[in-house]
Amino acid sequence: MRGYLLKRIPSALLVLLLASFLIFAILRLVPGDAAESLAGPDASQASVDAIRHQLGLDQPWFTQYATWIGDLLHGDLGPSYSIGGQVADLIGDGLGATAELTLGALFFTVVIGLLLGVLGATSRRRPVRAAVRALTTGALAVPPFVTGVLLVLLFAVALGVLPSGGRVGLLQAPDLEVQYLLLPSLCLALPSAAVMGRYLKDSLERALGEDYIRTATAAGVSRRRLLWRHAMPNALPPVVTLLGMQTGQLLGGAVLVEAIFAWPGLGQLAEQGLTRRDYPVVQDLLLLLVAVFVLVQLLTDLLYVLLDPRIRWE
Repeated sequence: MRGYLLKRIPSALLVLLLASFLIFAILRLVPGDAAESLAGPDASQASVDAIRHQLGLDQPWFTQYATWIGDLLHGDLGPSYSIGGQVADLIGDGLGATAELTLGALFFTVVIGLLLGVLGATSRRRPVRAAVRALTTGALAVPPFVTGVLLVLLFAVALGVLPSGGRVGLLQAPDLEVQYLLLPSLCLALPSAAVMGRYLKDSLERALGEDYIRTATAAGVSRRRLLWRHAMPNALPPVVTLLGMQTGQLLGGAVLVEAIFAWPGLGQLAEQGLTRRDYPVVQDLLLLLVAVFVLVQLLTDLLYVLLDPRIRWE
């Protein structure tokens, strides 16, 4: 395993390097000027130039990029341009909330995806299979901002059983925080759960159609044992790979869901940084998300090998 990790680390670092360059370049191509945003609409050109020089924005792009990467390697994320405070503190404040939301959504993704996949592949009732197809199609077709509004209208307004938004903190009031977490995590999880359910359904149907399954059925092995002891282990490895990819989608989708449910995480921080042209906040935040995605993919590959003994570390 150590050799496998040593082989994967250079490619992961290359991905991070390319991602950092793309993030830096794209942010500079977005219309608008951070110096003008900070100076205000009535500021003189001299004031704008002074702010631009103070922030180092008058230097060539390559110099700005090299300075940013050098500071990152030394663990210095620098100060925020317009939000205020240090970038490391801002990201640290929102990271826990986003991680909590992502883990909650991942839990719902696995539970709902398993339920839809198993029902779709094993149920002999046509209405059940049709309902599974309808649910997966609807979860994929309806965008999260519509799903979020519908969930709020149903559970917060009509039934009044769950709060419509906000956060209190898991350590302060765990039982209350679970109530605040349910709607945003469910909204974030539904598209990924639908993808996982469809993929698991197809994988299980292929596994249940193999010759060894028919042989075991003829030998009198129960259908439940065939499903969980034989078909499911063979269907899981590709689903785990898909789940790793969906985890990255959950991180990206958290930006929109946090805005819908007023969840104080990295999504709100990214929105503030983009609106105010706060380059250090946005570029550090986006690079962090890329790093998390790369780490998740690496862990997914390791889990894939553990689930499928036919694959060797080499």
